[in-house]
Formats: sequence, C-alpha cells, structure tokens
Amino acid sequence: GARGGAGVETQVGNDLGTPEPLRWLLRSPFDRNVPVQMELQELLLDHGFQRLGVSSQGCVDHPIVITEAVCTPLYSRQMMSELLFECYQIPKVSYGVDSLYSFYHNKRQGWPCSGLIVSSGYQCTHILPVLDGRLDAKNCKRINLGGCQAVMYLQRLLQLKYPGHLAAITLGRVEEILHEHSYVAEDYKEEMAKWRSPEYYEENVHKMQLPFSNKLLGSTLTSEEKQERRQQQLRRLQELNARRREEKLQLDQERLDRLLYVQELLEDGQMEQFHKALMELNMDSAEELQSYIHKLSMAVEQTKQRILQAEVSVEVDVVDSKPETPDLDPLGSEQSLDDVESMNEFEPLFAEEQPEPEKPVTTVQPVFNLAEYHQLFIGTERIRVPEIIFQPSLIGEEQAGVAETMQFVLDRYPKEQQQKLVQNVFLTGGNMMYPGMKARVQKELLEMRPFQSSFQVHLASNPVLDAWYGAHDWALEYMNREEGWITRKDYEEKGGEYLKEHGASNVYVPIRLPKQAPRTAEASASSKTLGPAPNNASEQT
Repeated sequence: GARGGAGVETQVGNDLGTPEPLRWLLRSPFDRNVPVQMELQELLLDHGFQRLGVSSQGCVDHPIVITEAVCTPLYSRQMMSELLFECYQIPKVSYGVDSLYSFYHNKRQGWPCSGLIVSSGYQCTHILPVLDGRLDAKNCKRINLGGCQAVMYLQRLLQLKYPGHLAAITLGRVEEILHEHSYVAEDYKEEMAKWRSPEYYEENVHKMQLPFSNKLLGSTLTSEEKQERRQQQLRRLQELNARRREEKLQLDQERLDRLLYVQELLEDGQMEQFHKALMELNMDSAEELQSYIHKLSMAVEQTKQRILQAEVSVEVDVVDSKPETPDLDPLGSEQSLDDVESMNEFEPLFAEEQPEPEKPVTTVQPVFNLAEYHQLFIGTERIRVPEIIFQPSLIGEEQAGVAETMQFVLDRYPKEQQQKLVQNVFLTGGNMMYPGMKARVQKELLEMRPFQSSFQVHLASNPVLDAWYGAHDWALEYMNREEGWITRKDYEEKGGEYLKEHGASNVYVPIRLPKQAPRTAEASASSKTLGPAPNNASEQT
C-alpha cells in the first residue's frame, strides 16, 4: 500500500512493476521482520499459494513451515496461527527461526551442536548462542542495523558527492552498487590510510556510468535551415487548414441537404410531416427555413472556392506571407471563430522579420565530456558503508557493533561454554555476503579471545537461501513426527500463541496471568465478616 491519499492500493509480487518512483511512499505489512497487518499477510499468503499452484479456496490441505523473528511477540504468533487455522484450515503448522534453519542446513560431519550464530539481514542483525542444539533465548541480542540502513547511507553519500545527479541515484541503483562493489576492510583505519595515496585510488576506484543524452542544447542554425524549418511549418499549417475546411464543408453540406429535404416536403404538400420536421429543427416558419437554406448555400460555396484557391495557389514566401484568416459567415460563426483562434496560435511562428546578414556558422564545442560528467566514482564508499555493522556510530546510531555485541554475549557464559561457542561461529544472512566479512570477524575474535586460544568461523554456503533449504530439510525429516508441529487440536486447546519447540525454533514462554484467590475462600471470608452482625443486633434490642 501507499501512504497518503484517499484510496490505498495493495499490490503483491510482480504487480508492483517498477516501484522506484514510489519507493518512499510504499508501506510494508512488517514492522522490521515482525508481521503486524494480518489483512495484508493474507494477501501475501494467497499470492504464495497461487505461485505454488495450491488452491487457497476453502482449505489448504498441506502442512505449513513458516519462519518468524527471534523472540517474536506472542501476539504476532497468535494472529498468524489464527489466520492459518481459521482462514486456510491447514492441518498443522511449524514455526522456526530463519538463521537456525540455515545453521541446521550447514551442519557437516564433525560439526559441534553448539555455536554462535551471527545473522544479518535487511532490517536487523542478531547474535544467537546455541548450546547443545538448542537456542539460548535469554542471551540473544539484536542490533537494529542491516542492509536497509547500508543502502540509505550509501545513497546519502553519493547524493552529497554528486548533487547534480540526485534523480539518477535511486535506491535500486544504489543497492546494485552496494552488492557488486563494496567489501569489508580487515583493518578499517589502515585501509582508509591506503586510499589517501593517489596511486592506490586510481587502481581501486570503481567507475559507474549513468545514462545520459548526447544531444547538445542551443545549437546554432544557419539561415537556410531556419528557412527550411519555417517552410515545413507552413506546409503543415496549410494541410491543417485544408483538412479543417473539408470537414467544415462536409458538415455544412449535410445540414444543407437536411434543410432541402424539409423544403421538398413543403413543395409536395406534406404539411403534417413538414411541421413536424420544423419542430425538430427548432424553426417557426417556412421563411426562417428559406433564410437558413440561403445562408448555408452561401457558406458552402465560399468554402468550395477557398479549397480551389488553396489547391491552385503558388508556394508562398515564408517571410512575406501570413497564414490566411478565413472570413466569418453569418451561419457557421462558431466554426469560423475556431479557425481564427487556431490560426492565431500559429501566427507568432510566421511573424515578419527583418532579414539579417548571414553570420559565419560556428560549431558549438562542449566545454566538458558528457560521458565523464555522468560517471560515479566509488572510492572510499566501498568500505565506509559495510563498516556501519561494526561501527554504527558512523551513521549516528548509539548502538554496539557486531564485535562488541559478540563480546558481550560471550562474557555472559563461563570459560568452558565460551570455548564451545567460539569453536563454531556461523555467519549467515544477505548482509554477510560482503567480501572480507569472514576475515574481519576472525580478526575481531583474535583481538577479544585469550592468547593462543582457538576458534573457528564458518560462512553459510548460500547466506540468502540456506534458511529456505534448512526449512525444507527439516520438513522432510520431521514430516511424520509430532515434534515441532502444532495441530489444530493444539491450537484449539492451548491458544494461538502456543509453540512446539524443536531444534530450529524459538523458546516457548507461555503467558503467565496473576493468580486469583479461589472463590470458596472468598465466600468463607465474607461469611465470617457478616456472621456476628445479627447477634449484636439482638443484644441491642
């Protein structure tokens, strides 16, 4: 949907077309990575089922595996379960975390079941400790930085650097630059110092060519070219006038034939039909009819004469002639006025000019190379933008970076568990695909870990799609088991927020309501307070 306006239009998938001009107005049904608008979520599910060839009318008789955010709010899961079970009548559903599915898919022989997952996506980055195959939700941390903030930061840098190309530096083009030309520096300060060297800059700068037009504005025309252009305009104007005269002649001829037919009715003595025709023509008498016939006949003859004169007329000199203005006839006054107005619009094109002495033709040479003017030089931006994951202060965010957050999470465990976690530091998510990311994380771990301690860093085989592959592997393995699947019976008995835990899921924390005092105790307490009242009353009487 789009913000603002009386009507809100919802489009899904390929129906969006090219959203670049409206990208700032688009609104998502997600708040970061948590679904908040279930009406739009239903449209997304309909679109997904349609693309998969699954009919969503009536019921969807297929188990569903769906991902959710780390430590997702119970209300969001409750609304999603209600939508799936009540609207689509699915048999069972399983919820999991995308980064845990990616971790599950990339398990190899000899891999430990524990590890520290660093998952960075479009909206945020998560640090997830996994101990003995289960997520330790209490020590998970989130950084509100991802690919979205990197794209906006790069767009701002390039627009400040090239203010003449604001419209050309779109978010789509900036995303392409970020994915294809950026990399993570192993040592940021040392790398920035290298870029100060002109030789290093020339060797490593990337150039992007923006689209441009090679036509020069304000080119000088010779007098012959001007004369030819005016003659072409005059010919077009003459053709336009001739076409309008023919149309006017045809219309007047049709009206004249109609009036002559009514006059024949009078001459034949068909008075009833004659008076009826006069009423249709909004006329009162035969004299008025005769007057209109005379005027139309004159107008038709004048138009025919003008057409003949235009056909036999010689070519008119552009400088000494003006467009012809038709005379106004008494009957077709509206059409004549239209002709005059249209001619007056073209009259400034053929105004009389004093002949000027012909000047020598001077060719206009561009003062600069247009192709070079429309080039973007991507230099230090290649490392400055990905660096915000490690230094959020570069964009004014008061948050800890990935390295500091990893250190904070590790410090919450004893040394033995710390050693288990760092033996399998797993990087996943689209924002971890920058070249040099693995080497940078290894360098950060080397600085924070004790001397001569060991650690291992692994990058997902496909950081973007491994979450889907992991969910696919898990669904095939657990399809006929009860572990991890929420059935309709579970939904009706335990509520929509209920979650069956499995190796790639969140931790289920049920809603704890305050305990109420039992009614029997309340009744006995009230009887004790009300019991002595009648005895006191009898004593007083």
